[in-house]
Amino acid sequence: MSRPPQNPPNSPFPSEEPGQGARQSDRNGPSSPPAAAVVVALVVAAEATALLAAAGWYGYQLAAGSPVLSFWGAVFTLVLLLAFSVWLYSVAVFLYRGYRWTRAAALVAQLFVLTIGFPALSGGLVVPGLAMLLPAITAIVLLFQSKVITHASRAGGATPAL
Repeated sequence: MSRPPQNPPNSPFPSEEPGQGARQSDRNGPSSPPAAAVVVALVVAAEATALLAAAGWYGYQLAAGSPVLSFWGAVFTLVLLLAFSVWLYSVAVFLYRGYRWTRAAALVAQLFVLTIGFPALSGGLVVPGLAMLLPAITAIVLLFQSKVITHASRAGGATPAL
C-alpha cells in the first residue's frame, strides 16, 4: 500500500494523517483554560446569578400582587430576565470551554453592565455601582489578553480554529 502524499511542515492545508499539525495541547487532550479566561467566565456567571436573583425577586413581587401598570408587560420583563440569565450562563460555560463566539457575547454583556453601573455610581449608589463596574471593567480588560484570545479560538469542531 502506498501512503498519501505528505504536506510540507508549513503548509496551510491540513495534513492527511491524524495528529499531524495539531497543537501539543490537542494531542494530550483538552488543556485547562488560562486563569484570565476562568476569571471572565466567573464574572459572567456571577452576573447571570445576579440576574436570576433579580428575576426571582421580581417574580415574587409579581405573584404577591405588587401594583404594575401592565401585568403582561411585567410577565414579559420577567421572561426577559430569565432568558438573559440563561444566555449568560451559557456564555460562561462555553467561554470556559474555549469557544470563539463567547468573547463577543461576554463583551456585549459587560458593556450593558457599564451602562447601568455608571448611572448608579453617579446617582449616589456607590456600592452597587462599584459592584457592577469593577467586575465588568476587569472582564473587559481580560477579554483582550492574548491568552484569552488564544484560548477562545475554538470554532464548532473539536480542534481549535487557529
